[in-house]
Formats: sequence, C-alpha cells, structure tokens
Amino acid sequence: MANTLPDRDAAVVVARDDHGRIAVLNAPFPLHGGEYLFLPGGRAEGGESPGDCARRELREEAGIIAKTWTPLGSYAIVPGSTARLHLFEARDLTVGAQQLADDENDFTLTWWSMEDALAAVHEGRFLLQGGPLALLLADRQPVAA
Repeated sequence: MANTLPDRDAAVVVARDDHGRIAVLNAPFPLHGGEYLFLPGGRAEGGESPGDCARRELREEAGIIAKTWTPLGSYAIVPGSTARLHLFEARDLTVGAQQLADDENDFTLTWWSMEDALAAVHEGRFLLQGGPLALLLADRQPVAA
C-alpha cells in the first residue's frame, strides 16, 4: 500500500503541571461518533526539529510554554514512510491563550489526572495513537516533587 502522507516528522506532548495534571484537548468529531481526546501535537513545518515542533504545537494548541522537556521516544508513523513520531513530556508550565488555526477553533483544553487520562486510553477515547503511547511512557517517568 502506497503512503499518501508527506514524509514529515510529527510530535506529541504530555504537558504535566505542578499538580501532576495532564493537558488534554478535546474536540467534536462526528465521523468517529462524537467527541474525541488528544494531546497537543502535529506535523513539523519547514524543517523544524522535533523539539521545535513540539514547543510550537504545545504553544498553539494549548497556549502552554514549558521550561523542562524530556524526550519519551521516537517511532515510525506508518510503514513505507520515513516520518517519525517524537514523543515528549513537558513540565514547568506557563499557561496562556491558545493560538488556534481556523480548523482548530473547536479545540478545548482540559486538565486531567494521569489516572483519569490512562482510564480514557483504556476506554478507547483517544482517537490518535500517539497520545496514548505518550501517556503510557510519561506515566513511567518520576513526578517532580
């Protein structure tokens, strides 16, 4: 099967605040039966590094700037493509206004405990696979005191 997606890397971010809560976005998605959950992230633009992509997507989609970044791994997106999905955990957060593109205006930022976010993963409430993988990996990281 031929890949029709451009070979651009992507990033997904688990943003964890000082209380251990996770920034989770949701939006209506009627094609898949209603609302779905996802973490901030997206495809790299114009030669961005994975880290730069993660920082931009977190700032735009969630309105968050983070001081501390931990890579969680890098994975193939689809067979037949050189694109990689880079996962990060972000901490030491400053929350501001979202900077949503026209096709993102229905993104709502919510804060979840890791326990509740992982329960939503097990319930199949995340549409895209990068978010659940990032959450499972971030859950294995020590929480700052």
